[in-house]
Parts: sequence; structure tokens; C-alpha cells
Amino acid sequence: MSKKPIVGITMGDGAGVGPEIIMKSLQHQHLYEQAHPIVIGDALRLDKANDILGNKVKIVRLKDTDAFDVTEYGTVHCLDLHLLPEDLPFGKVSAEAGNAAFHYLKKAIELANQQKISAICTAPLNKEALHKGGHQYPGHTEILAELTGTADFSMMLSSPKLKVIHVTTHVGLLDAINMIEPERVLRVIKLAHDTLSKSGVTAPKIGVCGINPHAGENGLFGYGEEEEKIIPAIERAQGDGINVEGPLPADTLFFRAQRGDFDIVVAMYHDQGHGPIKVLGLESGVNITVGLPIIRTSVDHGTAFDIAGKGIADEGSMLEALRQAIELAPK
Repeated sequence: MSKKPIVGITMGDGAGVGPEIIMKSLQHQHLYEQAHPIVIGDALRLDKANDILGNKVKIVRLKDTDAFDVTEYGTVHCLDLHLLPEDLPFGKVSAEAGNAAFHYLKKAIELANQQKISAICTAPLNKEALHKGGHQYPGHTEILAELTGTADFSMMLSSPKLKVIHVTTHVGLLDAINMIEPERVLRVIKLAHDTLSKSGVTAPKIGVCGINPHAGENGLFGYGEEEEKIIPAIERAQGDGINVEGPLPADTLFFRAQRGDFDIVVAMYHDQGHGPIKVLGLESGVNITVGLPIIRTSVDHGTAFDIAGKGIADEGSMLEALRQAIELAPK
């Protein structure tokens, strides 16, 4: 493998903004100075994005047997799976695009397991399309976990001012509360600690959200969920020497974390963690799946069907996801 990491970029849902933000991102020369980016998707779809953006970039079609470490600025190299019809419309849910998005990711995982690529960076998929395509997963994270045989994993959102890791993600709120239990909370605290420690943070400071308003305020709100589900995990983690505090009211914890009081926040459910990151800026947020045997980063936004095919999607989150994939990739 090349001295520079080879980053496989999955195209996601071809009816969304994925092709555009990929083509925009790969116009930034610094990426090629740091890595070999390879798109895993449909070359015809990248051609369409090229035309929409008014680019004249050469798209090189690769095969499984080709070397992936020969990319150079001014060209976009694509492992072309050729799964989408040429007339697929932008901005509409389709089974074809959902099925293709699954197979782009599956191929990327195979390549990472074979050490042919160093990391995976994913463009967004659409969950409805994924299901219509016959793949009943809540999202990227769960596909990655199943296809790598990973039991302990979590979604971590990262931005310049705030990092958040989740105990539950793509489930309804009532289901999420039922799923929260001390063992799971403890595993996520340890994933947060281990992930930041490996990245060079000494004794990372971890803040844990409560479930109820004011973290239950000593039983005033809720039915003792904090005492039953969260406090035992925090006490065990503290006993293991982890620098963790909580459960804390989420409304003030996120403010304190972005101020610098904590290195990462443990959120109990999807919107509790996603909201603060997205308020800080969609263009700077990155989704990282921690606990996997391979490196995976992603944009922190959806397929944006309302603007897909118009050439106006911002590539900032994709660039940040690529930067972090390069940084985390084994050298």
C-alpha cells in the first residue's frame, strides 16, 4: 500500500447530492497531496455531476484489479460498479439508488478488509431508498457493524468545537429510552475514552447527558431513569480510572463542552446529540463510526433531495470528513 493513505469514497444515494459534493471536494488539490482518493460508485453519475458543475475533470474508470495508489490532481478515479440507470432523476427516492448505495458500501468494506484501501468516507444515503432497495438497515452505521462483525460500536459526531458520541441512534424516542441500560452506557463511555486516548488526548474529560429535563433533578422529573440506567455506568467507569462526570442536564452540558470543559459528550439519543452539532454548522460536522476494525467517516448531512442536481450543495462537510479519514487512517 502507498505511503499516502488510500481513501475510498462511497457515492451514497446517486439521486442525492453525493455525486456533486464528491466532485466539488476532489477539485481541492491538497487532498491529493495527503492521500489517494478513490470513488466507489457509478462513473456515469459522476459524469452528470461534472456537467452540472461545469467542470472538465477527467473521470478514470477503475477495475478491482487496478492499482488504487496512482491518483493525481486533475482526475477523479472511480471504481465503477455501474449499478444506476443512466436516466435516474435527481431528487427522488428510488429502489435502484438505495440498492446501489448499499453495494458501494459493501464493496468499500471488502476493500478495507483486504487492506486495499486505508479508510472509508461515505456520502449520504437515503434510508427510504435503502429500504425500497431491499436492505432493511437504519443507516450506514448498522451496515458497517454487521458487515464487519462488530458488536460494540457507536456514532460519534465531530466538529471543531464539539464531539458527541451516542448511546442510541436510529430508533424512536420511546424505544431509545427502553434500550438505554448501564452496560450499554458503560461501553459507550469506554469507546469515547479509548477513541480520544488513541488520538492523543490525555485523560479525556467526558460529560454524560441525562435523559430527563435537568437530568431528572433527583427524581423530580421522570421515573428514576438516571439512577437506574446511567449512574451505575458512570460509577463503574470512574472506578476504572476514566475521567467522566454526570449525568448532567443536556441543555447546559453542550454549552460547557463547546466552551472546553469537556472533550466529548455522551448523548443518550439521536436528536439530543445531533441538534447541538448541527446548530454549530452542517458544513463542519463529521460522522465517525467508532469501535469498527476499519476507519469510517461521513458527512453529517442527508441526501438533500430538494437541491440535488442543482450544483449548489456545499462540500464543506465532505472535505472535513475526508480530512479526518486521512488523519485517522493507518499509515
